[in-house]
Amino acid sequence: MSKDRKFTSSWGFVLSAVGSAVGMANVWGFPAKMGSNGGSAFLFAYLVFIVLFSIVGLSAEYAVGRRARTGTLGSYEMAWATRKKELGRAGGLLGWLPLAGSMCIAIGYAVIISYVLKAFANSLDGSLMTVETAGWFESFSLSDYSVIPFHAIVVIGTLLTLLLGAKSIEKSNKVMMPLFFVIFAILAVRVAFLPGAAEGYRYMFTPRWQELLNPMVWIWAMGQAFFSLSITGSGMIVYGAYLGKEEDVAALAKRTALFDTIAAMVAALVIIPACFAYGLDVGAGPSLLFVTLPRILQDIPLGRLFAIILYTAMIFAGVSSLQNMFEAVGESLLHRFPKLNRKMVLVILCAVCLGIGLHMEPIFKWGPWMDIVSIYIIPIGATLGAVSWFWVMKRDDLMDEVRQGAKKPPSPLWYNLGRYVYVPCAVILCLVALFLKVAF
Repeated sequence: MSKDRKFTSSWGFVLSAVGSAVGMANVWGFPAKMGSNGGSAFLFAYLVFIVLFSIVGLSAEYAVGRRARTGTLGSYEMAWATRKKELGRAGGLLGWLPLAGSMCIAIGYAVIISYVLKAFANSLDGSLMTVETAGWFESFSLSDYSVIPFHAIVVIGTLLTLLLGAKSIEKSNKVMMPLFFVIFAILAVRVAFLPGAAEGYRYMFTPRWQELLNPMVWIWAMGQAFFSLSITGSGMIVYGAYLGKEEDVAALAKRTALFDTIAAMVAALVIIPACFAYGLDVGAGPSLLFVTLPRILQDIPLGRLFAIILYTAMIFAGVSSLQNMFEAVGESLLHRFPKLNRKMVLVILCAVCLGIGLHMEPIFKWGPWMDIVSIYIIPIGATLGAVSWFWVMKRDDLMDEVRQGAKKPPSPLWYNLGRYVYVPCAVILCLVALFLKVAF
């Protein structure tokens, strides 16, 4: 493997993995779900699943990718072939579904980051500080082809950061991720001085243990943990493929989860107290970024500056996540079709993403697309991955890879947690998501 296809340091890898995990799921998904599902009760359930999924699921995806030395398609093929060589082909075919999931997420994700880039541009010129935010958001989110220049900049710009593979991913995330944390920390401090913000903190941290009796709190927390850690049966595998044998995948998974959780909490410390301070709906979804927060920023001193800071952080979060999705698809295409070169694959991805994505720029088209992705593709991909690693792949092969480079090798309990706790969680999430879609 060339040097461009390997991370140069553990921290470079962790920042890149955190960059993949940190995104819309943290900035509006986590605060919205926490605000709608019991506050502190949701936080407790979420942390339980984050610990389990990072220790078992995330480290398994890193390990599988490293053992296969390639991304989604090759990793599924390798995992299934350990059981029986002839099954490798079936595994490779199965891998196309979670891989398609990565591409579908990227297509939808690029649209919402285009909105963020427009908000950033309007913050720079000051117009965002004087508009009626709901009307401003509707002016482009309900219209066809309304953010084409921003859409093109997002897609082409992200793909350019992938030209050198792991090397350029690592370099860009070493800048973007520290800045993301600094920017949101600044915003959290500013929000703390808003009148009424204390009610938001009380909601977040006052124990409401009775809410834990509601099974939907646990279901929403579990789904958020899967989505937040980017455990989709595809994305994190490719980053694992770029790890050296000397790296401890279990330790790296824990670090990734820690910083991803800090990012989610910092975002919640910005959004939930701000919504309480202004009496706004914390579960508003995408409109949190484009209607609620701009209204707040219009009313505070230096609001324009804080708007620029906010949307800069969101661009960093979005691009770092897009990098992972595109890289997962691009690397697998290069593995499956070796005659292609990297530049050609990136051009293909750019054309597909822009070609399909331009038709989803209106929010009423984007929403159903992302519903399909989040309700069907992500849970199914996570389930296929979990079953492939812990029920199809030979135990010894998986355990050998997880123990490679480990300072404290995982015990057999690690594998049993994966097989008898993690896999059932993925299956339950998949079934509940399908049931909710059918029922409602």
